[in-house]
Amino acid sequence: MSTKEIISEIDKLPIQERLLLVELTLKKIRSAAIYDQITLAADELADEYRTNKELTIFTQLDLENFYEAR
Repeated sequence: MSTKEIISEIDKLPIQERLLLVELTLKKIRSAAIYDQITLAADELADEYRTNKELTIFTQLDLENFYEAR
């Protein structure tokens, strides 16, 4: 289906349904954009988190038992 055909079909919808369609479409676009930004940031910092001792110092505690103080 072409863009023109999609728009033609959307024009046939009542205004409330068109508004809902726009709202849902914008939410999906925002979600995809946010996901892309997070993925890019994680990729850019992955090596830093693997190698920078200041960022990984607390992982030395991962194998120690944890006891909650009450």
